[in-house]
Amino acid sequence: MLQEIAKKLDQAAASATSIEQLSNTNELSLEDAYQVQKLSIDERLSRGETLVGYKMGFTSKAKMLQMGVDDLIWGRLTDAMIIEDGGVIDLSKYVHPRAEPEIAFILKSSLSGIVTKAQAFAAVEAVAGAIEVIDSRYKNFKFSLSDVIADNCSSTGFVIGAWHKADSDISDLSMAIKVNDEVAASGSSSDILDHPINSLVEAARCIAQSGEELKAGQIILAGAATAAIALVPNQHISANIENLGSCSFSTTNK
Repeated sequence: MLQEIAKKLDQAAASATSIEQLSNTNELSLEDAYQVQKLSIDERLSRGETLVGYKMGFTSKAKMLQMGVDDLIWGRLTDAMIIEDGGVIDLSKYVHPRAEPEIAFILKSSLSGIVTKAQAFAAVEAVAGAIEVIDSRYKNFKFSLSDVIADNCSSTGFVIGAWHKADSDISDLSMAIKVNDEVAASGSSSDILDHPINSLVEAARCIAQSGEELKAGQIILAGAATAAIALVPNQHISANIENLGSCSFSTTNK
């Protein structure tokens, strides 16, 4: 059953079509939901995509309020999800596209299980500002916790800005996401679990519970500092992050 659900979600993502919430017809435990997520991403890997990292979700109060949940969740990132900084995305390939500003880490060594903040910092190669594009495949952008986990926590794409030294100050940085140079949402890096490094600590713990580990060279998105903004064609979306600069993309609908 889980394999069938995974293929259904994979096909929905590939064809940009919405489906009914899984929770309407299936009772999935959180363990089941993460297994569906893995099986669905495995479908992509079998087509030649490569796992390049992980994303953390619901790491800010703004996101928890927006989505009506209070649990930390995580999803997987593949190379096909990378959006070039300054690039263009075609919204006809999405169902309910939204964007949110993030902090990204790239690792120089592995992390797994219970780690300290110091150990997490020591594993970081560099940090950067980022934008995550999310896109739930469920009708009306409504879902339960197990639904969103199964759907790779809505993760669809990401833009990474310029990388900065690992010891760059990322505490309490002002963060804003702009639409056509107008601020649409703003927050602080302290909105990400009080400090983004806490998200990396949590990532090591959570992902180890599924028998995986954060590996050298992987990218970890720490989570959003603001609520997500809806995307429509002909927008220029940019994230401006104190100390880390900016990154951007534009939208079209071919």
